[in-house]
Amino acid sequence: MHVFAVAATALSIVFHPGGGAPAKHWTLRCGPAGGTLPHAASACTKLARLRAPFAPTPRGMMCADIVYGPESAEITGTLRGRPVVAHLTRRDSCEEARFMRVRFLFPVKLAVGGG
Repeated sequence: MHVFAVAATALSIVFHPGGGAPAKHWTLRCGPAGGTLPHAASACTKLARLRAPFAPTPRGMMCADIVYGPESAEITGTLRGRPVVAHLTRRDSCEEARFMRVRFLFPVKLAVGGG
């Protein structure tokens, strides 16, 4: 793993459970691993293995119109030295795939599916 990729990561994670429940907030820093997210070192390792963890759904992608849960999340900060501003939902199959790709950043039980 490239040292710069790890050291230049500092994220703010805001998880909205839905249903009027209060949001939860964590931070994650990599190189060295730290912040308020439980198991930060493991999260840093998993992030480093993902090529584009917060990439948007490609245009023209066919998505099933299924709502997987009320949860959403905002992730901001820097990843590998680049700015990150990502909004994740579970409103269709494509958004669910994005959400589940970084599921390890949300140490909570989901309303439906996804553990």
